[in-house]
Amino acid sequence: MLHFSRLKTTAILVITAIGILFALPNLLPPAALAVLPSWLASSRVTLGLDLQGGSHILLEVDGAALRKERAEQIRDEVRNVLREQRIGYSGLTIRDTAIQLRLRDPNDTTKAVAELRKLAAPVTNTLLASSSGEMDLSIASASEGAITVTLTEAGLNARIRSAVDQSIEIIRRRIDQLGTVEPNIQRQGADRILVQVPGLQDPQRLKALLGQTAKLSFRMVDQSMSPQQALEGRPPPDSEVLQGQDGVPYLVEKQVRVSGEDLVDSQPGFDQNTRQPIVTFRFNSNGARRFAATTQAAVGQPFAIVLDNQVISAPRINEPILGGSGQISGSFTVQQANDLAILLRAGALPAPLKVVEERTVGPSLGQDSIEAGKLAAFVAAGLVAVFMIAVYGLFGIFALIALAVHVTLMFALQSVLGATLTLPGIAGVVLTIGMAVDSNVVIFERIRDEAREGRSAIAAIDKGFTHALGTIMDANVTSLATGSILFLLGGSGPVRGFAVTYILGLLTTVFTAYTLTRLMIAWWVKWQRPAKLPI
Repeated sequence: MLHFSRLKTTAILVITAIGILFALPNLLPPAALAVLPSWLASSRVTLGLDLQGGSHILLEVDGAALRKERAEQIRDEVRNVLREQRIGYSGLTIRDTAIQLRLRDPNDTTKAVAELRKLAAPVTNTLLASSSGEMDLSIASASEGAITVTLTEAGLNARIRSAVDQSIEIIRRRIDQLGTVEPNIQRQGADRILVQVPGLQDPQRLKALLGQTAKLSFRMVDQSMSPQQALEGRPPPDSEVLQGQDGVPYLVEKQVRVSGEDLVDSQPGFDQNTRQPIVTFRFNSNGARRFAATTQAAVGQPFAIVLDNQVISAPRINEPILGGSGQISGSFTVQQANDLAILLRAGALPAPLKVVEERTVGPSLGQDSIEAGKLAAFVAAGLVAVFMIAVYGLFGIFALIALAVHVTLMFALQSVLGATLTLPGIAGVVLTIGMAVDSNVVIFERIRDEAREGRSAIAAIDKGFTHALGTIMDANVTSLATGSILFLLGGSGPVRGFAVTYILGLLTTVFTAYTLTRLMIAWWVKWQRPAKLPI
């Protein structure tokens, strides 16, 4: 029946009013937004990279560096295992992804292989969260005590997948602290990460922020010889020469006294004496304990703060630092101090990232896209309005009112969900305008068919809506399945942006084309009591 209960009518009007309320901030100027409550003022559609401009960078995990680092890690573990078991060896070397050694006593081969096999771990399939049955290391022995520990391809691939996943989260934390909104960060292929930051017009700063591994370590400066002597001759086996930010070399011990993994916070600030930008840091309980023990034992000695194998500063320890906090100074600018604090707070990347592709979209190009999208939407809406009024008269006007509410609800949902509107998303809006009207056309034509069969105006309207519902639902459910597949498997941001707009448009279409249009026609029937249909 065309009769609507008071509760149903109220629900329809409340949903419409809420939609208008949450869509309204998208049309208001900044001055008007300042007056609104924060929860409402923040309800705005975020424009994508192609509409407001910004930075686009495609990164690739450095697989060679990851393999080298893993091989060095396994070499150190092999050395520790053999030392613990008091098994003599010689010639411990790395050849690509293989660690080779020779036992002094070939009779120790069986024992050494058994102990080294404990280093191997099963390769985990991250998609299924289960073991694939393969191991990340293979251990082989030959005659005369020769042993080879090889990194398996499955294990290395698993590490690359894990590195990409970790990098995505660390990149997200770093970018979030820049103050930008809605960055698009997603995996591409096995070892690449796509980063799009709308509104950020400085790709060089973004590259610097994302390109640094940010592996921080605190080490002692080796004073057994000068850096120049180490460069000209041979440095001690447990030390290495690292360059400082100003190009000055330092002879630094390889042993890491405190790792950046023990940091819990870092903030930019200013030195109270020199007023120069600095970065303050704070350790967790484990880091604070190790930091205190190191500074107690090394009063009067220089202490190197190393970031990505570069010495940031090497201050002298004047007194033990027992509070678990300190500061880093290194002739920073304010922005450099802020970026370093961001890097340290977000954590170190598991592997270096290489920039494969970069580009900047200017805001003027984005504004051109918006204007073109607006023009397309207005032309489409205008042609639809002319057609609906010409063919269906008063019912066509009802359909256009429902269409306006449909577009409003689409933007309201996008605002509430925090969805990003892209240029393909605008195309999705234009497409759903036609689809929303198409549902009204199905209803109106069904009403005409019922009237031709001799039913009264009210009966024809009631039967028309009832019989059209199945067709509308079938069409929208199949379209919803298509949109969901686009969203899940589309991969790139523009495709997913179109899918989001398309799905939201389908949901609002069912509400406005069937429910809202039917309510308006029910009101008209109640007031006019028509003897014949206006279509």
